[in-house]
Order: sequence, then C-alpha cells, then structure tokens
Amino acid sequence: MTAPPVKILVYRAILALSITGCLLAQAPPPSGAAGASGAGRGGRGPGRGMAAPKKGVCPLPVLPALPADSDTAFYAQNDVPHGKVEAVNYKNYAGADKRMQVYLPPGYETTPGARYPVLYLNHGGGGNDLDWTKVDQRQGGSANFILDNLIAAGKAKKMIVVMPDSSKCASATPSAPGKDDACTQEFLHDIIPYVDSHYRTKAGREARALAGLSMGGFVVMHTGLPHLDTFSELYVYSSGHTNDADLKTFEDNFQDLLKDPNTNDLFRVPYYMAAGETDIALKNGQKVMAIFNKNGIRNFWVLSTGGHEWPNWRRYLNQTAQIMFPDCDAPSK
Repeated sequence: MTAPPVKILVYRAILALSITGCLLAQAPPPSGAAGASGAGRGGRGPGRGMAAPKKGVCPLPVLPALPADSDTAFYAQNDVPHGKVEAVNYKNYAGADKRMQVYLPPGYETTPGARYPVLYLNHGGGGNDLDWTKVDQRQGGSANFILDNLIAAGKAKKMIVVMPDSSKCASATPSAPGKDDACTQEFLHDIIPYVDSHYRTKAGREARALAGLSMGGFVVMHTGLPHLDTFSELYVYSSGHTNDADLKTFEDNFQDLLKDPNTNDLFRVPYYMAAGETDIALKNGQKVMAIFNKNGIRNFWVLSTGGHEWPNWRRYLNQTAQIMFPDCDAPSK
C-alpha cells in the first residue's frame, strides 16, 4: 500500500494538535482549582455573584388599568355616598396665612370611632389648593368624586385627602441634604401636625401617602424622599427635573438613600411615576426613573396616552388610589 504523501501527514498532525488544544481549552479545571467557573458558588455569569432581589415589605399590588382617556364615569357625580370637602385656614412656620382643602370620606361624621389614612395631594404650577376639587374637565381634578366612586365600589380605602397650596414653596431644584426646603418645612411643621390634631387620622408613616402633578411632583420627590420616616408611599404624576444640573443635584443628594439596600423596605407600595406619551414632562420623568432603576428601587412606571393635562392626572389618581394603604403587617420605620 502506498504511503500517504508527506503533505497529508503534516496536515493530519496539525489537525490532531488543534483538536487536542480545543478539548483542553473546553475542559473544566479541577474542582477548587484557580479559575474554576464557580457555577453555583457565586462565580461570574448572569445572576451570579449578586444577591437576588427581596420581596417588598407588603405584597406587591396589582396595578389597575387606567380608565380610557374618553371615560368620564369614574369622576362623575354619581348616585353614591359622598364625602365632604372643607377649606382650612392656618398660619405656617414663616407666619404666612395659608389655606388647604380637606376631603373627608363618606361616613366620617357618622362613625366617630374610625380613624383614616391620609393622602397629601399637590397641585401643579400656576395652580392652588382648589385645583384638585374643581369640577372642570379641562382644568380640574374632581378628586372628591373620584374617591367617592372608588370607595362606593370597594376599590379604595376610605381616606382623608389633604390638598395644600404649595404654589409659593415648591422648587424644581433639590435642597441640600439635611436642609429642608420651604414646602418640606411647611409639611412637617404645619400641615401634618394640623391635620393629625384636627382630624381622626392614623398618625403614622404607614398611613401617609404623598402625591403630586407636575410642580407638585417636585414636592413629592424633594419632601417625600428625604422623609421616608414620615411618608411610606410616593406618587409622581407628569414630573421630572427639567435640566441636567438639577437632575445631577437630585442624584447626588440622594446617593446614600438610593444605594442603601434597606431603602426598598421603606416603600409599602413601589415608587410610582406616570406620564403621557405626548407629555412635555415625559423625558424628564424618564431620566429621573432611570436613576431609581440604576439603584434597584422598586417602582411602577406608567405610560399613558395624552399629554400634560387633567384628563391624565385624574386617571393617575384613580389608578393609584386603588393601591394606597395596603393591609399588611410590615413594621413601621
């Protein structure tokens, strides 16, 4: 039999060496050897070397669907038990005369032993404490009727809703860490103490939520985040920092809070932000939400139809009121 040509022998030798090299490269190192993959032992790879996310302190709520943008029934003056809205005058810490609207749920006056959680609900720029209760499809929130209808349907807890006038204290620029801005001081020194002393509230952080639209969203972020010892739920409607300088200040100011692995335990309901697809605040809100996502803060992000307008803000209130104040035994902080 004729021997293979030299060239073929050389080729076979090279091929054998190549195959051997590949097998050696693919073979796993001995158990415990340096460079072992560490599978199941915290080695590199998707999901390895990092702690799995924890559950929230309260069961994760199912976020209800938004009403259609053409729906008016959810805020109509329907034939259901109605709550009461009253104006309250007070003097703030700086000596200024102020006013807020307070919604008391149906049955408040006939059940003297009952106590209620409180939603602090903020208006937008150029508005005042009357905006959220105006009965106007284009310029009002009809918040009292939204709550009446939800409560009657068993979809929301009975709650007190406090609507302050934050037009002269809200700021788009976060204050320095440890230095409360004007709105924060008014909430802590005047509004909350007044409400807790004049109404039958559940006076604890687990029974306080803070929400606001547009400018009022800054109140939620700049008052609520540094005071999660006072509030346990934060809801931002159509808001976000409008320039990179304020956004960086916001992220820098809250670095310790955002990076603290225990921060998620302070939210009984995940942090909430919503905006319309043609909303002037959409991109601003997305930039703020990116900071929360980067730091692993649980959240609900809602994108709706429409823009920077009351038809959206009514829908956001209707949606979020249904998940506020969950029943759970999470400890107070």
